[in-house]
Amino acid sequence: MNFEGLDPGLAEYAPAMHSALDPVLDAHLNPSLLQNVELDPEGVALEALPVQESVHIMEGVYSELHSVVAEVGVPVTVSHFDLHEEMLWVGSHGGHATSFFGPTLERYSSFQVNSSDDIRQIQSLENGILFLTKNNLKYMARGGLIIFDYLLDESEDMQSLLLTDSSMLLVGGLQNHILEIDLNTVQETQKYAVETPGVAIMRQTNRFFFCGHTSGKISLRDLRTFKVEHEFDAFSGSLSDFDVHGNLLASCGFSSRLTGLACDRFLKVYDLRMMRAITPLQVHVDPAFLRFIPTYTSRLAIISQSGQCQFCEPTGLANPADIFHVNPVGPLLMTFDVSASKQALAFGDSEGCVHLWTDSPEPSFNPYSRETDLLCPVLWTHCLLWTGARTCCLFPSSLSRSPRTRFSLIGLLPTLLRLPVSSLYLAPWGRAPPVDAEILRTMKKVGFIGYAPNPRTRLRNQIPYRLKESDSEFDSFSQVPESPIGGKRSHISTWSLRNTARLFLPQVTIKYSKLGLEDFDFKHYNKTLFAGLEPHIPNAYCNCMIQVLYFLEPVRCLIQNHLCQKEFCLACELGFLFHMLDLSRGDPCQGSNFLRAFRTIPEASALGLILADSDEASGKGNLARLIQRWNRFILTQLHQDMQELEVPQAYRGAASSSFCSSGDSVIGQLFSCEMENCSLCRCGSETVRASSTLLFTLSYPEGSNSDKAGKNCDFAQVLKRSICLEQNTQAWCDNCEKYQPTIQTRNIRHLPDILVINCEVNSLKEADFWRTQAEVAFKMAIKKHSGEISKNKELALADWKELGSPEGMLCPSIEELKNVWLPFSIRMKLTKNKGLDVCNWTDGDEMQWGPARAEEEHGVYVYDLMATVVHILDSRTGGSLVAHIKVGETYHQRKEGVTHQQWYLFNDFLIEPIDKHEAVQFDMNWKVPAILYYTKRNLNSKYNLNIKNPIEASVLMAEASLARKQRKTHTTFIPLMLNEMPQVGDLVGLDAEFVTLNEEEAELRSDGTKSTIKPSQMSVARITCVRGQGPNEGIPFIDDYISTQEQVVDYLTQYSGIKPGDLDAKISSKHLTTLKSTYLKLRFLIDIGVKFVGHGLQKDFRVINLMVPKDQVLDTVYLFHMPRKRMISLRFLAWYFLDLKIQGETHDSIEDARTALQLYQKYLELSKNGTEPESFHKVLKSLYEKGRKMDWKVPEPEGQTSPKNAAVFSSVLAL
Repeated sequence: MNFEGLDPGLAEYAPAMHSALDPVLDAHLNPSLLQNVELDPEGVALEALPVQESVHIMEGVYSELHSVVAEVGVPVTVSHFDLHEEMLWVGSHGGHATSFFGPTLERYSSFQVNSSDDIRQIQSLENGILFLTKNNLKYMARGGLIIFDYLLDESEDMQSLLLTDSSMLLVGGLQNHILEIDLNTVQETQKYAVETPGVAIMRQTNRFFFCGHTSGKISLRDLRTFKVEHEFDAFSGSLSDFDVHGNLLASCGFSSRLTGLACDRFLKVYDLRMMRAITPLQVHVDPAFLRFIPTYTSRLAIISQSGQCQFCEPTGLANPADIFHVNPVGPLLMTFDVSASKQALAFGDSEGCVHLWTDSPEPSFNPYSRETDLLCPVLWTHCLLWTGARTCCLFPSSLSRSPRTRFSLIGLLPTLLRLPVSSLYLAPWGRAPPVDAEILRTMKKVGFIGYAPNPRTRLRNQIPYRLKESDSEFDSFSQVPESPIGGKRSHISTWSLRNTARLFLPQVTIKYSKLGLEDFDFKHYNKTLFAGLEPHIPNAYCNCMIQVLYFLEPVRCLIQNHLCQKEFCLACELGFLFHMLDLSRGDPCQGSNFLRAFRTIPEASALGLILADSDEASGKGNLARLIQRWNRFILTQLHQDMQELEVPQAYRGAASSSFCSSGDSVIGQLFSCEMENCSLCRCGSETVRASSTLLFTLSYPEGSNSDKAGKNCDFAQVLKRSICLEQNTQAWCDNCEKYQPTIQTRNIRHLPDILVINCEVNSLKEADFWRTQAEVAFKMAIKKHSGEISKNKELALADWKELGSPEGMLCPSIEELKNVWLPFSIRMKLTKNKGLDVCNWTDGDEMQWGPARAEEEHGVYVYDLMATVVHILDSRTGGSLVAHIKVGETYHQRKEGVTHQQWYLFNDFLIEPIDKHEAVQFDMNWKVPAILYYTKRNLNSKYNLNIKNPIEASVLMAEASLARKQRKTHTTFIPLMLNEMPQVGDLVGLDAEFVTLNEEEAELRSDGTKSTIKPSQMSVARITCVRGQGPNEGIPFIDDYISTQEQVVDYLTQYSGIKPGDLDAKISSKHLTTLKSTYLKLRFLIDIGVKFVGHGLQKDFRVINLMVPKDQVLDTVYLFHMPRKRMISLRFLAWYFLDLKIQGETHDSIEDARTALQLYQKYLELSKNGTEPESFHKVLKSLYEKGRKMDWKVPEPEGQTSPKNAAVFSSVLAL
């Protein structure tokens, strides 16, 4: 609240006010209380600031824990507990802001916000703090840097702000309007007029905005339109404070008396369900502030300006025994706030002191606070210490500012002065770097000041950090990097980007609410326009590999062009999933249909690729081995699926694909490596057989770890050894006619376009090999780059460590070289004697040999790293699998409209941009490589990447039923004729029914609420499409029952109309078909551009596993819905608007689809085709009023009359 509005006398806080105070230093004064405080010679004497002794904190009872001075003698006008970090913010009457870290109130930052006006309100955001002054809104980082400074009109007098969501802000004050400001664009988006000026306090719930006015009134406003819904006339004088919790609103204020305004000791309490006042609550203090503190009960904390605090129940009686006293240094308390965890209370007084009261000895301000960026404690840097004629570099450079520092520099001086100079630590990196020679050469001196032009050899306003291994425990991982599209990074930004990436590597989980996934914020985990994959489906461990295959452009185009007649074809299902990933604009997709087909493949079960639910939940399976077996399986399966030659007429689009003109598989062309296997018997007989493989497995050198310690072994050497494998084994010899020891070798005849490598790091031996080679490579890189720098720039290695990358040189930083053994590019050459040369390929090699050298020389190929799949170790859950993928220009062009290449981390539905070095850095303690994908340079130019939709109109034609007993007499639909084929914009009524395959898994919390662990798994059982126009309007043209081979747990007959046996081909009398057949029909309708009309289509499309553009969905559940109100059932809408009583005993999808079409026609009629929203809003209000009266239940036939005869419906017809 405004300081001046509480007590006008506080505007004068001269020293004379405190002349009576005894100027003797209190014996209990804590010296850290005044740490870093500048003393005002004309302010209050420090000796006059008594500080209470430390008290024992009793668990559950609030007691004072700490007191600290923000600014001596300057009143604290506002306090605020940070909602993201363990910090307390205070603002002063002089416009100064100070933050304190943790319950010990260590000073964190302090800076000036406004030079003349007091700070009225503080609001913490994820990346900074908002400060509101009289006519200024300032957004600053927690360290004090200004993010933006928004100046309001000089005539404004702002008092309060309210954050409505993550990016929208309401600002109110003494004027007759409230401003809405967009924090992303920093622009005023709306100006709401208020009938009663003077909005001093604003609150928000899920039902209303609450505005507290200086006149004593509290208005309740609509969340969407900001119009007044209700108004409480709380106090006749003025409003002091109010708070809202649940269905209760409590307020305190001033009443008008003959002598002026007097503090009212009755709290006005209102019931928000009935919108009326309940019995006022009499308290024993003069209330100035109040807050609900809902812990075990809905307690109210009432605070007076004199320091009295009383706890009471809002619907009970106040007990004088529940009063405790805050001992302010000044005469009055000016501000009060409660932490989000309800464990801490903060008070600010008129003399600049802040008091922290807690109910536990070690409180936390937030339930889940992120780590705070702190200065590195006790890092020895240069600080001059004079010992006679000698000087040394010593001591921490930031002792006074670091919240973790616990000792005084002066206290250490006597001890350190007795030490010999040779024993003191002289840091070689403590010296300041020399001034650039170019600056010294061009500098002109004016007096003692030198001026020189900027040589522009370094980035402006940036100083490279010294990256040191010992500093890693103090690194901050709190800031999420922005999208790096289109920009270059310095070593500083890439270092933070790499370290931030580790935050996103553990397995991400979905928190389910009563609405399932509808209110889960996927955008929080994915700021890009690429689509993630949901992990809650059985066997979704392969999500990372699906993403890898999708971002291989030739594979994606090939798969999407494929279509065959097999019911469970992985290539077809993968193509459908790729199509969804193409359509998505950042929304996650799920591979439920693909994984359903995957579970039906016998080979997948034989290879152990199908995990039981118990194994998946407990993490028993070795994910690294599992994904490598899955990698081999999917390439083999796709290779077999692509060799299908007989393609039916309905799917002839696949045969005309640009890829496949013969029986050869294009998967084989992409991945297959042709080779000769030679077996040489000791008798001299040699057998040569031609074969091919789709991937290679790394074979590591044999021998003990000690033999290989410190020995450099390039990745290219190991790869060559794995490809041209030579081994001794027993084999059949035709010449000897028995099994003989033979030497088997492999010679490469043709290299693949995409080189796939399984790393096979399955034991400590392989892990130690990777770790050792990374250490050797790190030492060699340090030696190499330090030599180059010393030779070219005359800089020492220590200087290079500090500076990161010298000007004009492309040297990586220290962090970029750690844990790296894998090259970004490799070069392969087939020799004339069928040999293979493999070597690492760097940018320097390309500069030396030229970019076209590999294409000019026959048999020479350069492969670039495209993806790495890694296993993130976690002993508790079994870990998780993530992929690092280099996304090419075509994908960025299609999704974001830019030509750019960027590495991304794909962790199910979490997608983050990363630095490229993160993809090849493997700390074997927690991050183990599993699969590598290398692609030939300029791979895409070899293939025709056009996609022709293989789904044709013939899929809508009549087809035979799978049910043996189905006859024409049971047919419930008429297929479309040729002259009825849908066109763009045609209406189609749609409804689907489902059955349950797996029940929901949930647990009950200690407070009695239910927490969903895993949602129920649904499967579509019936899909109905109804004509939306034409002479046959309302007649279905699709009514398919979906056959399933999986066990059904619950048919949900009451809600679906599906009975046991309806989905069994042996006994069903329905038109039974496969999911793939019906899926193709819906895909054709989506691709042609029809508009689907239905009720609750979002869930229908989700379970069917379809991605439908939003402009092609007309959902009646949203058409007849008011914001922040309940959703209305189709049955009630049909009764109210159409006088139809549907869904009597069970649901029928034909009836539901036809009713949804009629409701849409009714919507167009009532809203005049959407041109009269105000009149339709009145219709909706009448609908909700009727629903509340009827308890949203449709009357029985002999009960209440139809709403057409009711008075409320006559007004609807009139509209």
